[in-house]
Amino acid sequence: MPIKIPDTLPAFEALQTEGVRVMTETVAIRQDIRPLQIGLLNLMPNKIKTEVQMARLVGASPLQVEFSLIRIGGHKAKNTSEEHLLAFYQTWEEVKQRKFDGFIITGAPIELLDYEDVTYWNEMQQIFDWTATNVHSTLNVCWGAMAAAYHFHGVPKYTLKEKAFGVYRHQNLKPSSVYLNGFSDDFAIPVSRWTEVRRADIEKVPGLQILMESSEMGVCLVHEQACNRLYMFNHVEYDSTSLADEYFRDVNAGVPIKMPHNYFPHNDPEIAPQNRWRSHAHLFFGNWINEIYQTTPYDLEEIGQERF
Repeated sequence: MPIKIPDTLPAFEALQTEGVRVMTETVAIRQDIRPLQIGLLNLMPNKIKTEVQMARLVGASPLQVEFSLIRIGGHKAKNTSEEHLLAFYQTWEEVKQRKFDGFIITGAPIELLDYEDVTYWNEMQQIFDWTATNVHSTLNVCWGAMAAAYHFHGVPKYTLKEKAFGVYRHQNLKPSSVYLNGFSDDFAIPVSRWTEVRRADIEKVPGLQILMESSEMGVCLVHEQACNRLYMFNHVEYDSTSLADEYFRDVNAGVPIKMPHNYFPHNDPEIAPQNRWRSHAHLFFGNWINEIYQTTPYDLEEIGQERF
């Protein structure tokens, strides 16, 4: 089944061009099935680019998915037009009475701030607590994952001496996990962050299980079964050019930045990078969507009830 998104959302045309099946509102309501309700809390500056990245992976599922775009209400976006936000986004306050089968919380370019210094931290804390009662499975990404681990379990983040930046080999630590079905033992994932969480701190928390790790970059993916939470600290969703865009942005702005590790062929930024993580990105999101489908209640109102 296709993913259901608004016909006029910029991602609609981009996904159709890539061959991702998308569905109009009119067609969706003719199908006598309950679509999975997946929400995206988009904290990234370039919201349109992130919409496409996430919708591409969620929309590759054979299941019908209704994709809802959500933003922080008290924060004004600097890189996305107000018209786009008003047309396609709802604030969390506007959706907090709803239940979702799956919910994605993205990263944000605020890693070097203490959590309590983030202007919307109070709202983020409310959202994290809300996911325990209103979401069947939450996928927290990069800063969103670090913030969730800190909020729920007090796991600290540490500032790195230099940016972790490039494409790094990762190991499959738990091949039997439903989220790693079909994964290779060793695979590449993009990394782009100034901070890290550490294995020793995660191992102190009962119920947290490390599924992916890099010998160079540390912990990548953690699962918490009790509330169906996933913590993805790296960027499996990135486009082929995402790291290049970040690199050239900083170079053009005069910001000191090293060339992304193991990314440009022959370390030549004039040569287009090859995507070596696309298949595992689709595999991971497909496994996540399938596990949601297999375990979520048919009645949305029952979501979260079994936890209390």
